[in-house]
Amino acid sequence: MNAPLPPEVLKQHLIDPEICIRCNTCEETCPIDAITHDGTNYVVDPGICNGCMACVPPCPTGSIDNWRLVLKAQAYSVQDQFGWDELPGEKPLPDGLPAAEAADADEAADTESAAPAAGVPAAEAAPAALLPGASIPPWSAAHPYVNLYTHKTPATATVVGNYRVTGEDTDSDIHHIVLDFGNLPFPVLEGQSIGILPPGTDANGRAHHARQYSLASPRDGERAGYNNLSLTVKRVTEDHHGQPARGVCSNYLCDLARNDTVQVIGPFGNTFLMPNHAQANLLMICTGTGSAPMRAMTERYRRRIERGTNGRLMLFFGARTQRELPYFGPLMKLPRDFIDINLALSREPSQARRYVQDLMRERAADVLDLLGDVNTCIYVCGLKGMESGVLDALRDVVVQAGQDWSILHESLRREGRLHFETY
Repeated sequence: MNAPLPPEVLKQHLIDPEICIRCNTCEETCPIDAITHDGTNYVVDPGICNGCMACVPPCPTGSIDNWRLVLKAQAYSVQDQFGWDELPGEKPLPDGLPAAEAADADEAADTESAAPAAGVPAAEAAPAALLPGASIPPWSAAHPYVNLYTHKTPATATVVGNYRVTGEDTDSDIHHIVLDFGNLPFPVLEGQSIGILPPGTDANGRAHHARQYSLASPRDGERAGYNNLSLTVKRVTEDHHGQPARGVCSNYLCDLARNDTVQVIGPFGNTFLMPNHAQANLLMICTGTGSAPMRAMTERYRRRIERGTNGRLMLFFGARTQRELPYFGPLMKLPRDFIDINLALSREPSQARRYVQDLMRERAADVLDLLGDVNTCIYVCGLKGMESGVLDALRDVVVQAGQDWSILHESLRREGRLHFETY
C-alpha cells in the first residue's frame, strides 16, 4: 500500500494558461468556489481547493488537469498564478521527502480509491445540482481529437465565406463564417469547438486570449469532402446589462473578408458529441448562436439520409423574432419527415411570447416518447439562463406522465445522453 503524502507537502491544482480558453466552465462547475479569474488567467486557490475533481471532466481543453508537488508553505498563491504566461516546472522537494514520481503514484492511488466505481465519471462526486448534464459522451460517439493546435502553435485558416444569416433590418447581426485549412490537418466532430486568436493586445498590452466558438458544420466539412469548417458568430455591441460594449473577437470575425487569414487553436471538447450508432435520436434545444452545434449534427444526419441509418430529429429553436433567427431560410427547406422543427419566438409582433420550454410542454407527448427511447440523446445550447427552464420543462413532461424524473435525469447523465453547452 502506498504511503500518503507527508502533511507538509501539497499536490497543488493549477490551470495551464497556455491551453486555457477562458470559457469559465471550471469556475461554474467548482462546488466550493475555489476557482476565480481576472482579466488574464483562471486560477485555483490552494487554500480552498480540496481536489474533488468536479471541474476536470467538463473542461473542454484539459487545461484544468495540471498538478505540482510543493511544500504547503510555498504553494503558488492566486496572485502568483494571475501573473503566469505558462505553468512553472516541477520544483525538487527538500531532502528526506518523497521523490516527485513516488508522491505522484501515491496521489494517483488516493484519487483512484476515492473515485466512483468504474464506468461512472469522477465528476459525479459533485452535487447533481451543479452538473445538470453528462460529463461523458454518448457511448457510440467517435473519438475526438483535442488541443492539436495551441496558443504557441496555432493553425492558420483562410476565410472562404462570410455571410449574414439574420435580417439586415434587425439588431441581431449573426454571421456564418467558413474557414479553410488547406492541407493542414484539422479533424473535428460535431459538438466540438475551436478557439480564435484575435489580433492586437488588451489594455494591459497582453495579446488577446482566444475566444471559443462551436462548430456549425459536420465532420466532413462545410462543403462535403473539403478541409473546412463553419462558425456561427454574433456581433457583440453591448454587454449583458445593455451597456455599449464592443466584442473584441466577434467584431473581428464579422468584419473578415474573403481570403483573410485567422489564427485558430483547438479543437476542443470531448463530451458534447453526437452518437454514431444507427437509429440514434436527437432532441435538440437551442437559442440564437446556440444553433451552431445543432446545425452541425442536423447536417451530418441530412448527408446520410439515403443510407437509412438515421433516427428521429426534434428541434426546439428560440429567438426574439423570425428575422433574428439564424438559418431560418435553409431550416424551413428541410423535409418535414426528416426533422420536427418547433420555433419559439418571444418578440414577434402580434404573437404571444413563447419560449423553448413552452413549446416543449405543448409537445409533451412527443417529447416523452423520445425520452422513453434509450437511443435518444438530448443537447441544449444557448444562454446559461435556459438551463433551469429546459430542465423544468423536461421534469414536467415526465412527472405529468406519472414517471420519476429524478431517476430518468440521473440515467440520462450517467449514460452520456443529456448535454448542456451554455454561456
